[in-house]
Amino acid sequence: MYVEGKLRIGMGEAPVEMLPNMANRHGLVAGATGTGKTVTVKTIIQSMSDAGIPTFVADVKGDVSGIAVAGEASEKLVARLAALGIENYDFHACPVSFWDVFGEGGAPVRTTVTEMGPVLIARLLDLNEVQQGVLNIVFHIADDQGMLLLDLKDLRSMLAYVSEHASDYTATYGNVTGQTIGAIQRALLQLEDAGGDVFFGEPALNIADWIRTDSDGKGVVNILDCVKLAQQPLLYSTFLLWMLTELYELLPEAGDLDKPKICFFFDEAHLLFNSAPAALLEKVEQVVKLIRSKGVGVYFITQNPSDISSAVLAQLGNRVQHALRAYTPAELKSIKAAAESFRENPAFDTQQAITELATGEALISFLDEDGRPAIVQRAKVIAPACSMGAAPDADKRYLIDNSEFKMKYGTPVDRESAYEVLAGKAVEAAAEAERLAAEEAQRKLDEEEAKRAEKEAEAAAKRAEREAAAEQRRAEREAAAAERKAEREAEAQRKAERKAAEQNERLIKNVAAAALTSVSRSLGTGLARNLLGALKKGLK
Repeated sequence: MYVEGKLRIGMGEAPVEMLPNMANRHGLVAGATGTGKTVTVKTIIQSMSDAGIPTFVADVKGDVSGIAVAGEASEKLVARLAALGIENYDFHACPVSFWDVFGEGGAPVRTTVTEMGPVLIARLLDLNEVQQGVLNIVFHIADDQGMLLLDLKDLRSMLAYVSEHASDYTATYGNVTGQTIGAIQRALLQLEDAGGDVFFGEPALNIADWIRTDSDGKGVVNILDCVKLAQQPLLYSTFLLWMLTELYELLPEAGDLDKPKICFFFDEAHLLFNSAPAALLEKVEQVVKLIRSKGVGVYFITQNPSDISSAVLAQLGNRVQHALRAYTPAELKSIKAAAESFRENPAFDTQQAITELATGEALISFLDEDGRPAIVQRAKVIAPACSMGAAPDADKRYLIDNSEFKMKYGTPVDRESAYEVLAGKAVEAAAEAERLAAEEAQRKLDEEEAKRAEKEAEAAAKRAEREAAAEQRRAEREAAAAERKAEREAEAQRKAERKAAEQNERLIKNVAAAALTSVSRSLGTGLARNLLGALKKGLK
């Protein structure tokens, strides 16, 4: 209830009220299962909404959605309100926006890998110190080269790229091994299998969209459907931590305000602290300590205050403690610690009261005007004016489908980022490699063609040489043959001439002999011989 400028949460000996200007001092709602924590949270949230304070609540069980539906005056509820001195209760709903990391139970909630950052990504992937260091290097290289890391495929592509070019970056950024990159890639695969890939991408959530009031000035209640998300504790806790970090970095310093800009309610808060490394716990503590000055209140809902680190617990000024059960020495110790965190009320034993509280009853201590914890009061929590249960599916679906944020965030956008750039480079490299291969193949073909042509030329030269030699030999043979023929013909001519000469000589001799015979007969033998000799000389 929002009464006279105060948030009335319960009724004890007097109304138990939270001051709006102290609502950013953070808070705690604790108690065992079934003691009424969810109803108390609804009462606080609805009171804040009526006061014009926007809120965000992680709905782990699905029943917080009932805040979007007006409550009904059942006989039991009316009797309880009457016992608290409340009549004519104004049952009404709150303005609500539904959200869901998986985009099923509300408008999608996305962020980019770059906005999440290497520290939270390492937490999300459960990386060791060495792997986190390599992841830091990958982020630095992406930033230096102007490559956007928007979704997980961008990060996966960047990891593969750095692994392939590790030797190029070792001197500048440090050693990067393929084994470490492989381990990170396997962790990414596990995250994708868990549905984490839908959380990274665009359009990224603008958390300023959660800091809104409706036309009546009531704070909008942003309900994150965590029924599915809480089944992945690492993703759930990392998401909540990212959200706080984003708010801290987004909002300017505000100082002390009349009321917070927004209050956050984190159910199953122990998931933020379970198995978290020291560096991450330090980050949580830092954000919780400093975000108050930004006008933001943070409320943790858990079963036992001991679930939360002592450094954070010390920052929680507004406290509601439902019943705790004490069956073991450890549980007794936790109850004692919870009791000692309150400012003692002399009217009752705080430690004993924690074990005796009925459902819907709580020990409550809010901060006073001076920021001091008020004396703890034992009070019955006022029922919220909204539905005590979950919103009907039809009502919830109507609100989701008609939300302005369904259009704004409903359609994923995949603009050019590291994946596309590196894929383009890979295509270019493949094309270049193909071109070089084609050039190399052509060069080899050209070389083979040149060699073939050279061999053919050599073979042709050899053939020409052989043919020329053969021709020369033929010519020589022909010349020799012609020469021999000429010699034969000359010899034949000589023989013919000799034969003719011999024939002439024989003829002459015969003629001479005949003449001599004739002359000798006429002149005598001696004169005939002389005449014949002279004739021979003359013939010669």
